[in-house]
Amino acid sequence: MMTNRELWQNALVQIELGTSQASFRTWFKNTDVSNRDQGTVQVAVPSKIVKEWLLEKHHKLILKALRSLDPSIRTVEYVVHRTQPRDERRPRVRENQENASLDLQALYIDKRDNLNPRYTFETFVVGPFNELAHAAAKAIIERPGLVYNPLFIYGQTGHGKTHLIQAIGNYFKKSHANKKVLYVTSERFAIDYINAVRGGHANTFKDQYRQYDVLIMDDVQFIANTEKTQEELFHLFNALRDNNKQIIFSSDKHPMLLPGFEDRLKGRFSAGMIAEIPEPDVESRLAIIRAKLESHGFSIPDDITLYIAENVRGNIRELEGVLNMIVCKSQLKGKTISLADVRALIKHNVKPNKGVSIDEVVRRIAQYYEVPEKSIYEKTRKKEVVKPRQIIMYVLREEFSVSYPSIGEKLGGRDHTTVIHSCEKIKEEIKGNNSLEQELDHIRALIHA
Repeated sequence: MMTNRELWQNALVQIELGTSQASFRTWFKNTDVSNRDQGTVQVAVPSKIVKEWLLEKHHKLILKALRSLDPSIRTVEYVVHRTQPRDERRPRVRENQENASLDLQALYIDKRDNLNPRYTFETFVVGPFNELAHAAAKAIIERPGLVYNPLFIYGQTGHGKTHLIQAIGNYFKKSHANKKVLYVTSERFAIDYINAVRGGHANTFKDQYRQYDVLIMDDVQFIANTEKTQEELFHLFNALRDNNKQIIFSSDKHPMLLPGFEDRLKGRFSAGMIAEIPEPDVESRLAIIRAKLESHGFSIPDDITLYIAENVRGNIRELEGVLNMIVCKSQLKGKTISLADVRALIKHNVKPNKGVSIDEVVRRIAQYYEVPEKSIYEKTRKKEVVKPRQIIMYVLREEFSVSYPSIGEKLGGRDHTTVIHSCEKIKEEIKGNNSLEQELDHIRALIHA
């Protein structure tokens, strides 16, 4: 008979195959089977949030994996088990104060290749949103210049493009000292080219850029409508690729959608592998938050971690900014910041998503409360409709700053005083109603999903 540890380790192998890498790393870390008795298995988890998530999202997968190893297993229970209890009143900081003895040289950007040493594969959080781009990057380091050449990564700012493409460069720098690597922004490339032409050193410029084994160009969109710079890049591209030198680009758009670029250059961009890094999902944002906090030797309660992940969307840099403010406030106050503090901080420092229509807000909240969408616009005073309608008014006002008259007009031609009354009523109820606050958190996450 397998021991509890052997049972769980074998189950984890199957679970890992049935879920994403980010989800597996986030939710199954520090878990184990703590007890097995008469068909019931107790899985020990590190926190309440992990317990709730496994029960809601992964319970069937876990039960299936365990029963395939032991058919006598009928149920799975999740128990919170902290191996190292800590004083929740104060933020946790590393005991050994590692930062005091850091090699500061390791933090400096090397001017010879412009690579930031902090951008590595080890510090890059992989999730469903960036798995394809990450897999392509890993393939390149196995066979540089031969597969996915060029690699073109695109996505909006703050999604991790620069981190990933520099991680490739840092890998080659560390593991292949004989390869010459350069990271450069397209703007820097353009300036170098213009200065070389003006100074009569165009051939020196060509020779300099052709010497590299790995060329990484960030934010290529910035050389739109620059005819001569694009022509030089075109010839450089051909020279490098013909010699099996690896080329990597990043941009905010798919290469075929870049305005101000010649078709022949767009064709070169598209000749290898194109991978998008879209907005990170909630699970990935949770993984990113935990990784960032761990790197700082800092911890915050699980409910705050989840709240941040659900309410700070899209931009990883914005997420990092919120975490930095939380860490700073916690250190100033000498204790862990409260959820109410975090709500206020996010409300005043994070720009809400303006891309959701009023109709969409109505539709999603009506679905959440399981009431017909059309009833929201009707004059009915049924209790099951009044509350969702008031919530809709509150969300439109607080989250999207829609004017009271506009809300009233959109929701069945109601007077603006009715809207004001509804918003104030919800505000008052929130103060003494934790379950309502949780409902609103879920609704915000649903609207911004």
